[in-house]
Amino acid sequence: MNLPLVLLLEGMLFGVVFGALSLLRREGLSGQFAFEALVITLIAVGITKLTGFPIHPVLFLVILYLLTMRVRLLVDIANVLAQRNMLNQADRLYTLAAHLWPDRTGYLIVRINLGTLRLHQGVLDEAIDIFKEILQKSSQGGLGIKHEAVTHYNLGVAYRRKKLEAQAIVEFAAVLDTWPSSEYARHAEAALARDRHKDKPSTTGEDTPDEK
Repeated sequence: MNLPLVLLLEGMLFGVVFGALSLLRREGLSGQFAFEALVITLIAVGITKLTGFPIHPVLFLVILYLLTMRVRLLVDIANVLAQRNMLNQADRLYTLAAHLWPDRTGYLIVRINLGTLRLHQGVLDEAIDIFKEILQKSSQGGLGIKHEAVTHYNLGVAYRRKKLEAQAIVEFAAVLDTWPSSEYARHAEAALARDRHKDKPSTTGEDTPDEK
């Protein structure tokens, strides 16, 4: 078995598969991700070819995944901590993830979850600023449809808690325009229905879905 060739093909396939997934999520292709995957692959191939040290293909795939997905993995861990009400620990992990050289999409994901954390903490002004910043930067690409929908929804919730109903309605409506078949759209429809029928009791709580 030509191990360097196997590692090279594995790294290329990894980049193609995750690039395709990014396109399906409407995040666009990340040049930084492709560059990092290529560099890590070439280093592994070089080590194997020049030193004869055998890097098992499965181990290489694990290393490649952990290094290129470092930001998203930290965000996932932070989300688990936030769900367990370990908010300070989650906050520190979001901050760490933001300093690990994320690509555009990774940076926006960190900011979305930090904004959601601030929303849960009741720091509404900061949450609003974060969500508005994310939506402004989304025009430059990198924000998938899921992340855009949850950002609009959570911004709407933040506006509603600030008693800014007009702005909240605009954001809830934007969720329906962005991803009408999503759970966020169902939450937004319920929020808009409560606004139309304030005198009727609501059976749905005003949740802030965690993206995360």
